Amino acid sequence: MPELQLLRPEHAPALLDFERENRAYFARWVPDRGDAYFADFAEVHAARLAEQDTGACLFHVLVDADGAILGRVNLVDVADGAAHLGYRIAEHAAGRGLASTAVRRVLTLAADAYGLHTLLAEATVENAGSRAVLSRTGFECVGETMLEGLPALRYRRAL
Repeated sequence: MPELQLLRPEHAPALLDFERENRAYFARWVPDRGDAYFADFAEVHAARLAEQDTGACLFHVLVDADGAILGRVNLVDVADGAAHLGYRIAEHAAGRGLASTAVRRVLTLAADAYGLHTLLAEATVENAGSRAVLSRTGFECVGETMLEGLPALRYRRAL
């Protein structure tokens, strides 16, 4: 089973590979990161690590035995015991339960290691897979919203 790791500097090459290989796939479900993300990846990665050092965000990668990244599970906007959850799984690894497993692991970390009591998430209405992961991991749909101009649902999970 892949290991969930807190993002570190040495993840940069594998993370860039993961993002490049899955860019078109992810863009079907979530807004694209844009060309600057890839062109300036070293700076972006350093900035994410700096954010993590402040405790405002906690970035995780799901790493296989060979060191390849299969997914990301992030907690962002950490404040007052709450955070927003976001995740993405590589196209070739989708449909195997990895997202649900990784989210469950982050739920445990969020409560036990990070001291959080509430997680929030959003998923576009079109993204049935992501909505299913949220439902399977105990999130409750609490309303509607727009996500980058797309109809979406808001979710909440008490820890």
